[in-house]
Amino acid sequence: MAYLVRMVVFLVLIQACFGSRRLTALVEQSPLVLTYHKGALLHGKLPINIVWYGEFTPFQRSYVSDFVTSLNQTNKRMSPSVASWWEITEGYMIKAGKPTNTMVVLGKQVLDEKHSLGKFLKRTQIRNLAAKAASAHGITLVLTSKDVAVEDFCMSSCGLHDSAPLAKGLKEKFVYIWVGNSEIQCPGQCAWPFHQPLYGPQAPPLVPPNGDVGVDGMIINIASLLAATVTNPFGNGYFQGPATAPMEAASACPGVYGKNAYPGYAGDLLVDPTTGASYNAYGVNGRKYLLPALWNPKTSACSTLV
Repeated sequence: MAYLVRMVVFLVLIQACFGSRRLTALVEQSPLVLTYHKGALLHGKLPINIVWYGEFTPFQRSYVSDFVTSLNQTNKRMSPSVASWWEITEGYMIKAGKPTNTMVVLGKQVLDEKHSLGKFLKRTQIRNLAAKAASAHGITLVLTSKDVAVEDFCMSSCGLHDSAPLAKGLKEKFVYIWVGNSEIQCPGQCAWPFHQPLYGPQAPPLVPPNGDVGVDGMIINIASLLAATVTNPFGNGYFQGPATAPMEAASACPGVYGKNAYPGYAGDLLVDPTTGASYNAYGVNGRKYLLPALWNPKTSACSTLV
C-alpha cells in the first residue's frame, strides 16, 4: 500500500512537472519596450566637458578621456569597439525620426584637485560644479574622486544625470552627469563585477581591464549615464515607468555585459590572456573597456557586444 501511494505521488509529481513545462512554454513574456515620450533627444556634435573633482592620477584621467574619444572612432581591426556599442543609441534617433548625425567629442576639462567645496557634496553642489564647464549643446561630466562623499552616493545611486538652466532666468538648459569613484566607499554596489556584490550570489570578482576597480567601475556608470542622457536628456525622452525613477537605455538591462548573463554572472566576456582582465570593447590607444548592455529599439531586447 505504501509503495502504491508512493507510485501515485511520483506519477502526480511527474505530471505536474510536465504540465508546468507546457504551460510555461505557452506563455510568452512580453518584450520590454522603452516608450518615446516625444521630448528632445541629443544629436549632432556633442562635446563632453569633464570636471575632475578631487585627486585623479594622470593615468586615470587619460583612461576616461580615451573612452570618450573612443565613442566615435571605429577601428575595424579591433572589434568589438566602443564605437559599435555607442551606435546602438542611433537606433533611438531613427525610431523618433531625429537626425542620426550624433558625434561625441572630448571637450574642455576643469581640474578641481583641492576640493574647493569640501569632501562632502550635496546634489545641488554637483550641479554648481557642472555649471563650471556647461555648454548649450553638450554634456558636462562631473567625476568625484574616491575620497569624496556625495549625498545619497552608495545608498541610492552610483551616479546621476540631470539638467539645469544655463543661467538664472534662462529657459535654455544644459545637461550634466555625475559619477563617483566607489573604490573605498561601496565597490560592492557600484564597481561590480570588479568587486564581489554586497548582496546576492557571491561569484569571484572579475579582473578589471585597467587594473583599477574604482575607475573601471566608473567607466561602466559613465557609459550607462551617457546613453541615458542622450536618449532621455530632460526626462521626456525614452524611458519606461515613472519619470521620477525611469528605466532607461542601460538600466533596462541591469547586470548584463555579455551573452548568457544571469544574476551574479556578467556574461561570456573576452579575457586578456596576459592579465586575465575581462572586457567586451576595444578603444583608442589600445584601451580595453567593459561596457553594459543597452536596450536596443530595433530588437526590443538588450544588446551586448560579445
